[in-house]
Parts: sequence; C-alpha cells; structure tokens
Amino acid sequence: MKTLMILASLILLTNCTGGSIAKVKFGKKCTVADSKQLQESSYVWFVSSDALPNFEKRINKKNCLDS
Repeated sequence: MKTLMILASLILLTNCTGGSIAKVKFGKKCTVADSKQLQESSYVWFVSSDALPNFEKRINKKNCLDS
C-alpha cells in the first residue's frame, strides 16, 4: 500500500511540472544567505530550461551555512 501511494504521488507531481522542467537535481544545495542568514535549501531541485545555465553558480553545496 505504501509503495502504491508513493507511485501515485510521483505521477501527480510529474503532472504539476508542466513542460518547462529541463532537469531534476538531487543532493543538498542552498541559495546564498541574505543579511539575516536566511536561505533556501533542498535535496531535490526542479530546474527550468531558462535557469539551467546559471543554476550551479547560484545554487550549490558551498552556499549551505551548516556544511
């Protein structure tokens, strides 16, 4: 039952992406922290084709504050 729920969730999430997703990046990556030390971090990133050329420069593991 758990496996069925995971597969159904993946299918639903795939439909939400539309057609603009060029790549899915895995692994912890973070944005640059602002003056209040706030940043976005995630283990899964959905990258659009427009953002793909600059993605690794803006969002990477070196930016993470806790690493």
